[in-house]
Amino acid sequence: MDYFYNPDIVNGSLHLNEEETRHCIRVLRKKPGDKIIVVDGQGGIYTCILTHMKGKQVKYEIYENVRISPPLNNIHISIAPTKNIERLEWFIEKSIEVGVRNISFIQCENSERKKINLDRMLKKAISALKQSQNSYLPYLHDLVLFREFINNADPDSVRLICHANRGKDSFLLKVIDRRLEVIDRGTNYLVMVGPEGDFTSDELIMAEDAGFKPVSLGPARLRTETAGLVACILLNSLNTQV
Repeated sequence: MDYFYNPDIVNGSLHLNEEETRHCIRVLRKKPGDKIIVVDGQGGIYTCILTHMKGKQVKYEIYENVRISPPLNNIHISIAPTKNIERLEWFIEKSIEVGVRNISFIQCENSERKKINLDRMLKKAISALKQSQNSYLPYLHDLVLFREFINNADPDSVRLICHANRGKDSFLLKVIDRRLEVIDRGTNYLVMVGPEGDFTSDELIMAEDAGFKPVSLGPARLRTETAGLVACILLNSLNTQV
């Protein structure tokens, strides 16, 4: 069954927006009486029946609905946008498939990209949400400077910063395992991933002073978008152990 996105369905909105309507009518060629799935991006999955399709308006009725509980461990990836914007979009798509809950964009000293189009990133996120048939749309935070981000980071989260030159004893899951006795299920994990040139030594010091623990993602030097996805996969493995 085809998936559509409507964050306002919880407030009684029973029609698709213009973009979703166009996809429903022109691409999928749906007809009244057909069933579709509508997700609200916050765990709600609604099976609906199309009741009205005319011009730029598609209406439906809710046939049944379920609500999916969020993963106990909340994954927040903070990443420096790549020079090639398609690589950043790839990261957004794949991390949503895996189960990221928050994505922040940070500008670092070695960043080659200083601007992003947040609306474009959101469209990519919604498309990935529907394609993967996931139920939670992550919150996308606009681009901010490195210093601003760490100064406003959630103090109650497990804060980690990835660095290419760390040894095997700093592997992300090993660092977390050493802290399991003080970490309850339902933890917020915040991981920072740097730009192609990695974080500078000054940025690492600044992050450590703000409570971030330097970690490694393995022996290989990973591209920025790959590192972000690997961190997300590793942390998501903790959810499968709950």
